[in-house]
Amino acid sequence: MIEDQASSLRKMNQSRLIKVIAVTGGKGGVGKTNITLNTAIAMAKQGKRVMVLDADLGLANVDVMLGLRVEKNLSHVLTGECTLDDVLVTGPHGIKIAPATSGTQSMTELTPTEHAGLIRAFSELRTQIDVLIVDTAAGISDMVLSFSRASQDIMVVVCDEPTSLTDAYALIKILNREHGVFRFKIVANMVRDVREGRELFSKLSKVTGRFLDVALELVATVPFDENIRRAVRKQTAIVDAYPGSPAAVAISQLATRALSWPVPAQPGGHLEFFIEQLVSNKHAVGSQR
Repeated sequence: MIEDQASSLRKMNQSRLIKVIAVTGGKGGVGKTNITLNTAIAMAKQGKRVMVLDADLGLANVDVMLGLRVEKNLSHVLTGECTLDDVLVTGPHGIKIAPATSGTQSMTELTPTEHAGLIRAFSELRTQIDVLIVDTAAGISDMVLSFSRASQDIMVVVCDEPTSLTDAYALIKILNREHGVFRFKIVANMVRDVREGRELFSKLSKVTGRFLDVALELVATVPFDENIRRAVRKQTAIVDAYPGSPAAVAISQLATRALSWPVPAQPGGHLEFFIEQLVSNKHAVGSQR
């Protein structure tokens, strides 16, 4: 039933091609959400229509970081109370945010009917977007893996801490060996300078090169910047509050670079294909248990 419904919805939306980027990191505290929001805003400042999906479905925080008021979230979409368009909140420069639930519902517990409802919600989205950025939860849960492998590009955020590298490697390993993902884009965050960022990337790539069949690409080195903390306290994005700061410049360059990544013409460039992949991945995981 889910497959038939998804197929028909895809036929209805053949013309909508978007870029889907998952931002993940293996562990918490690496600055993943900051990278997500600032990249989204930097893209919007370049004229792109951007939507951020808060995929930390148990601990929503994207809206909190921007001081946005949220009345409804994805749980209300799943219960049929409203559409996805109804829960979207508008952030700086017109970015759209799909807020997650907060301790009320876990995606891992969705029923087949809710799966179908999620497909329908994304496929019937009226809001026009060019880019969807998915801010995943920390860790290597089924949902993190599903959101990541369903996306066209996976950005793994790492910082110069042993646990960050270990957890990033674990995430890459699982996505590679169990789900056939071969390409990963790496963001070295909170580094002292470009050299340290490259050394951090080298550490990770040496380990993956020894044990995995993957291709890593360093797409950004974002320096440690006290202005990030100042922006967070103001509940604003650093690319707006301190646009000339080192971190803001680096993230703006990342946004420009990400916009140049190609969007598949068929079929992975379709928004509904992303959610179909997500749901089919979850369905497969559930059937293996």
